[in-house]
Amino acid sequence: MDFLQFLSALFGWVYTICWSLSFYPQAILNFRKKSTAGTTVDFPFVNVLGFVAYLVYTSAFYWSPVIRHQYALRNDNHTPTVAFNDIAFAAHAVVLTAILNTQYFIPSLWGVDRATGRKPSRLMTGVASGCMLGVAIIVFIVASVPADADPKTAWAWLDVVYAISFVKLVVTVVKYAPQLLFNIRNRSTKGWSISQILLDFTGGVLSIAQLGIDSYLQGGGWSGVMGNPVKFVLGNVSMIYDLIFMTQHYILYRDNGSAKSGEREALLERGEDDRRLD
Repeated sequence: MDFLQFLSALFGWVYTICWSLSFYPQAILNFRKKSTAGTTVDFPFVNVLGFVAYLVYTSAFYWSPVIRHQYALRNDNHTPTVAFNDIAFAAHAVVLTAILNTQYFIPSLWGVDRATGRKPSRLMTGVASGCMLGVAIIVFIVASVPADADPKTAWAWLDVVYAISFVKLVVTVVKYAPQLLFNIRNRSTKGWSISQILLDFTGGVLSIAQLGIDSYLQGGGWSGVMGNPVKFVLGNVSMIYDLIFMTQHYILYRDNGSAKSGEREALLERGEDDRRLD
């Protein structure tokens, strides 16, 4: 193993650890406060859908001979740049996001005040429904293609996997927006764990670095990056949101620990602000 291969493997596992650890701070904070006040239910609601999609996508690229063959046909015989640590991360993420959802939808399991268990907004419900409908349509199209069609040019099961991957992309693009707006409206990040953001940002940097190294090692230039659009966009979009959240927490609303913030927290506890998100 040469230095770049070692560096790729190191970055891969470190970013996996960072991203995996990022799922714990919010759940722990909610449990300690016995409240989900200061956060929106939209984030965990769509996040679990996104990571289920990501798990299916990475597993198919890593283990399916059919998908790997079709990918090679369309990408100059290169293999997918999905690594095993991607699958490990996705599987762990599904479990942790599912657990976080129980704090919002089944608060009694955690001793959390039921008044803080809220419903997702119509927008996020629509996004989730639209994603699942889109994948179903692609499956129907691919299933209708003749068996002897050339997967290099015709619709193939690889396109179904790409459709599933784009579910993750859509979720990543929209999942932070409600919380971002929520913080702006309340002029506070109280209740929203900054630790998860710092870990997420670190993971995003290393994820993009690993993807670039793997593509370089294959000699495929941008083909390795563009052949794995989910990982590329996932890392970049997440980092942009992370930078905004860090700006909110450390610069814009850093001093909002006043009595006014306490009054706002009381409103959040009663769920009054959350109704504005619907």
